[in-house]
Amino acid sequence: MQVKTPAGAPEKSRALLGQLSDMDLRLLRVFKTVVECGGMSAAELELNIGTSTVSRHVKDLETRLSLVLCRRGRAGFALTAEGQRVYDETLRLLASVQAFRSSVDDIHHRMGGALDVAVFDKTASNPEARVDLAMARFAERAPEVALNVHIGSINAIERGVIDGAFQVGIIPAHRSSRTLAYGELFGETMLLYCGERHPLFGAAHGKLSWARLREYAFAGLGYHSPNMALTHRAQLTRKATGFDQEAIALLVLSGRYLGFLPDHYAQAFEQAGRMQAIAPERFRYECRFVSLLRRSPAPSRAAKLFHDCLVEAHAAPTP
Repeated sequence: MQVKTPAGAPEKSRALLGQLSDMDLRLLRVFKTVVECGGMSAAELELNIGTSTVSRHVKDLETRLSLVLCRRGRAGFALTAEGQRVYDETLRLLASVQAFRSSVDDIHHRMGGALDVAVFDKTASNPEARVDLAMARFAERAPEVALNVHIGSINAIERGVIDGAFQVGIIPAHRSSRTLAYGELFGETMLLYCGERHPLFGAAHGKLSWARLREYAFAGLGYHSPNMALTHRAQLTRKATGFDQEAIALLVLSGRYLGFLPDHYAQAFEQAGRMQAIAPERFRYECRFVSLLRRSPAPSRAAKLFHDCLVEAHAAPTP
């Protein structure tokens, strides 16, 4: 007997997922890797299984969910709308599974599994940042924990720590959330730069004011950050938007835009004669970097330890 909808059309039969099994989790992990690698072939090396097996696993997951998750063919790999939603939910589910395992490890007073740490981009070249020292201390104290390091925007890191995708985050301080705990880390100096083809390159900057700067196109970060706050406060004319420091550097190098960059990151471009800081004693601002931990549920022992290693490393005297 065929079931009819109120409109009279046949209702499409859908398989019920029911309880999740270990095989379901394995298929979801394969799917996650395929999405992050950008296709079946690219995921082959990461998963250490053949492309045909990767494809079969994704097909099995589609059958299990009664959904088409991705398109693959000559045009390349692309997620469907349903596939994007399943991917987003997969991240949340796997983060919860990892949190459960970490909690069980805590009960047994041991540290194992994986720890996902997210860091704002272009941090490694900052001489004040001692994240590498914190990593070394953590690896010595928790050798059984696999450390996964991600680079992301401020918003993505905050959201990831709140959602549980990341256990620890490192970002420039710009606002506070009651759901997060913060630790003071290090500072960063941001200077205003122009590229070698910009009219201000090599010009006299002595009479430049914030008001005069508004005559030039500005490239700023496209999310809530100290960069965006200063852009609005100084009423700079934003004509281009970047979503990480690399994007801002490219826009500055084009010669069409001014932009703020970390002085340690821009140093190599300056030395090569491709970029110039504009009146650095005036057009600048300072950032403070902080670590992030989720308040609830309580962070795992591994997350707390990594956070402690970060705070200790940045409280120690400069070697």
